[in-house]
This record gives sequence, structure tokens and C-alpha cells, in this order.
Amino acid sequence: MRPRVIPRAAAVAACALTIPLADADAAVLKKRMHVHVGDRAAVIGSAQPGVATLQVRRHGRWRTIARDRTTATGRYVLRDRVRRPMSLFARVSVNGVAQRIGRLNGYRRAYASWYGPGLYGNHLGCGGTLTPRKLGVAHKTLPCGSKLTLRHRGRSVTVRVIDRGPYVAGREFDLTERTARRLHFHGHGTILTTR
Repeated sequence: MRPRVIPRAAAVAACALTIPLADADAAVLKKRMHVHVGDRAAVIGSAQPGVATLQVRRHGRWRTIARDRTTATGRYVLRDRVRRPMSLFARVSVNGVAQRIGRLNGYRRAYASWYGPGLYGNHLGCGGTLTPRKLGVAHKTLPCGSKLTLRHRGRSVTVRVIDRGPYVAGREFDLTERTARRLHFHGHGTILTTR
């Protein structure tokens, strides 16, 4: 008597029905965490049937910003519209088990330029000396040491405010040469910022 051959797809489906997913098997399949203000952040994943939540850490506490029930197959989709510029830690919690997924960054557009050569060795408005290796930005009103994330052409960098300026009308930020190089930013133009 010849053994009966079961097609692979049928065998996998049969196993999936009889073996429940463990909490450790919860997975984020796709995420959209770098968004413009007004757009939606999204996290798609699979886990045990139950409730999935998207949470951000704000003022020392985890706050739920989106909630969804998983389908019978374990799929969930979490979406939330970003209403203001921000950069916050995010996590997905499924049935009480949390998994960090990085930072949720909400960006707005700002006009910027960069500076450096010819000014090396000069004192910075927030203390210190400008060098070719210095990462940071100049801003007129943000407090010294404020952290912000900048994004340009798919590259992002987190820096601090280290100087005052720019002193050209219409420009909001002056990037140091090293910051501009990390972003592949040339001349002056629009960048995205979380502040």
C-alpha cells in the first residue's frame, strides 16, 4: 500500500489550526513610524487572538493611541493620525505582552541651511567650540540642549540645539557641516523636523 501524500499547503494549514501561537510568536510584520503631521502611523502584525494596542511613552507613562481586535487568524492593524510634531518611544501590546518597536516620529517641514567652514574654532551660543566633527543645529528660540530629529531624503539624525541662529530671513535651522553631511543636505532647502 502506498503512503498518502498531503499537499504542503494543507499540512501547514492543519498545523496552524491545531498549534496555538505563543505570546513570543507575536510579530510586527509592517510599520510606518516616520510620518508627516496629519498623516497616519500604522503597525500591522500577527499574534494570538485577542486585543492589540499601540502605545507611546509620554511624560513617563505608556499611553494607548490605537486599539484593534485580532482576527481569527491573528492579524491586527493599528493606525493613529499624528496631530503634532513629536518623537516618542512606541510599543505594541498584545494580550498584556508588550514589544518595543522603535520611535514614532511626526515631522513638520522647516527651511534650513548649513554652516561650518570658516567658522571652526568660534564659540557656540550654547557653550563649546565649533569643530568639523560637531553634530548639532542652531535655532533662535529652542532651549539649548533640546533634542530633535531631522529627516531629509530618507535619512534621519537626532541632534541637540548647540548654537543660536540662523540670521537669514525665512530660515529656521542652521545645521552644522557634519549634520548636513549625515543627511546628505546641500545648500539650503526644506527638511523635516520633530520640533
